[in-house]
Parts: sequence; structure tokens; C-alpha cells
Amino acid sequence: MLLRRSLLAALPGLAAPAVTGCRVEDQLSAVAMKSPIPPLRGADLSSVLRAESAGQTYQDRGRRAPVERLLATRGANVVRLRVWVHPSPGDNDLASALVLARRAHRAGLRVLLDLHYSDTWADNAHQTTPAAWADLDTKALAGTVRAYTRDTLRAFAAERIPVDLIQIGNEVTNGMLWPTGRIRDADGEHWEGFLEVLRAGLQGATEGTSSPPRTLVHVDKGGSGAGGVDIRSFYDRLAAARIQFDVMALSYYPFWHGSLAALRSDLTDLATRYRKDVLVVETAYPWKLPAAGEKGPFLVTDTDQLPDGARFPPTPQGQAAFFDALRGVIARVPGGRGLGFLAWEPGWVPGVGWDFEGVNPYSNLTMFDWSGTGLPSLSAFGG
Repeated sequence: MLLRRSLLAALPGLAAPAVTGCRVEDQLSAVAMKSPIPPLRGADLSSVLRAESAGQTYQDRGRRAPVERLLATRGANVVRLRVWVHPSPGDNDLASALVLARRAHRAGLRVLLDLHYSDTWADNAHQTTPAAWADLDTKALAGTVRAYTRDTLRAFAAERIPVDLIQIGNEVTNGMLWPTGRIRDADGEHWEGFLEVLRAGLQGATEGTSSPPRTLVHVDKGGSGAGGVDIRSFYDRLAAARIQFDVMALSYYPFWHGSLAALRSDLTDLATRYRKDVLVVETAYPWKLPAAGEKGPFLVTDTDQLPDGARFPPTPQGQAAFFDALRGVIARVPGGRGLGFLAWEPGWVPGVGWDFEGVNPYSNLTMFDWSGTGLPSLSAFGG
């Protein structure tokens, strides 16, 4: 997810908002989703261990349970887990991902592995090469990426945890592993380094297990409309270079990227143009706006930030209606190539901050209220 780091830098150490929220009857009411259920529906739950260590618990429809089990009961069938190369212990490291993957597998959920190829957050604006790899030339870096991808998958296989899907990088619209794999710079575009490390990661994904996972290449800016110049030019380059992968994955945050109509145009264009499955691998929508006096920061503070805000107001019911409409968009992708959606961090309620700083700008984009009680939008994972 693209983090507005300038926002966090300007507001360090802010306390989490007080626990307020919607009415109990709104929290617990069921929402009948009208749109078809997509093949994949789930969530990124990478922060769950940190939330639990801070004392957070979750409940839904009167049942208290680990969040992955609550989502599975609602019909979710996949969990996405990010992995950094050499982070601080417990901060999106491999050991934490293995713990969460084991729990997800026991709950009946598939695993989508999100490799950032960085020691920290990687997104469209940040792709920092791991410190231990920083001095490698392009060939050596590609070899390291291939081995790292293979060995990471082998770590899951050793625990008998199947990985069904794997992302080779996170929001790589501008490349990854900068500066070697940076596509756009002040003096123009440079694709060679990125294509080499991307190929290496894809090759490693075929070598880590006897049943290789489906591979994803993930860009941001879903919702730019008609494929978008950046999205089209990116995937055109991969096609011209004969890069072999399985799924086109997009981030779609309406407050950054555009309307659902624009997303539908993107998904239709991509599925038709490239004849591949498309997956909304990150999305979120607010269930409330900050009240007067509530400390933030919040990424969404005003209905005007929401291109479909009149249809889907930032309320628990409005959030649920947004996810139902999203399912409808995915169902209408030509050729049945709309694979599904994953909500981003639906359990990241106040109390667990970004980079252990105590700041969480996403707390009104969750699918649980601030007491950890499931919101109506959880119906999006099932019927």
C-alpha cells in the first residue's frame, strides 16, 4: 500500500483515537450481498500478530475468535501476507509470516505471499533494496532474488504450508530494488534492470516447491480508467519482453485512484487486452469519518475524497454497499477473468501503529470497529 510518509512524519507519536463507533445494531446487522461471489475473496492480515500482542481481540456475531477464523466463517478463502527481507524481528519477517500462514491454513484459507524484496515497505514511491544486497551488481542481484524467492517458498514447504499465489514485488509500477530495478528516473525510462530481477523472481517461484504457486505482478493505480497509460505501458513492456506470469494484480483505493466505473474500465481493458486473470489485491473503504476532536491522522477525512461517496457514504452500511458493488464489478470482467478482491488490513484498529510508531492512519478503513467487533462489510466474503 502506498504510504503517505510525509503525513506520518508531520504527525509523530499521535495517540490512537478513542474507541467510538457505530451503533451496536449497525455493527451486528447482516447485509445480504446481491452480487456474485468471486473465486477469491480475502484479506491482508499481516499486522495481526502485532495487534494481538497489543491486546486486541476480535468478535463477530457474538463469537470471539482469531480474526482469520472469523473471516473464514464469513466465507473468505485467502489470506495475503507480506514478507520483508531483513526487518526488525516481528515486523513482517519470515517467521511471523509462517506463524500467520499456519493459522490461515488451519482455518481453511489459501495463502498469497507478498514478497516486497525490501527491508521495509515497498510501494510505488518506495522500493529500497535490502541493505545486505545493496552493493550487488545487476547479475548478482538477480541471482540473489531468484535464490531468495526459492528459499522462501521452501521455508513454507518445510512447514507443510502450501502457498497458492505469490507476488513478485509490491506495487512495482516504477520497478523494484532501486536503483538497479528503477524504471523511471530524471533522465527517462530504464527497463533492463527491472526486467532482469523480475524474471529472476518469477524463476525462483517455480523452483521452491513441487507445486509452484500462481505468480502475480502487482501495480498500483487501479481506477485510472480504460487501463490507464501507466498500467497499459507497464504490462505492454512485460508482454514485449515475454515475461511469463499468471495474474495481473492491482491496488484500488477509491480515495486515491478513482471511481468504481473507472476500475471496471481498467479491469475490462486489462483482461481483454492481455487475456489474463485480474485481481484487486488491495482495497479499502471508510466506515466512518473522524468526529470533531478525534486525533488522527486519517487518510480519509471527508466525503469529498470519495468519488462514489454519494452512493456509498462513509458509514458501516455504506462500506458494505461499496464491497457489494466491487463484487459486481469483478463479476462483469469479460471471460470470467475477474479473480476477486482482498481487503487491506481489515483488523488494523487503533493501538498498533505504523513502524511501531503508534500512528495508524487506516483505522477508519477497517472491517472491524474499534472495539474489534465485525462490521456489516464482512458479508462481502460470503453470501
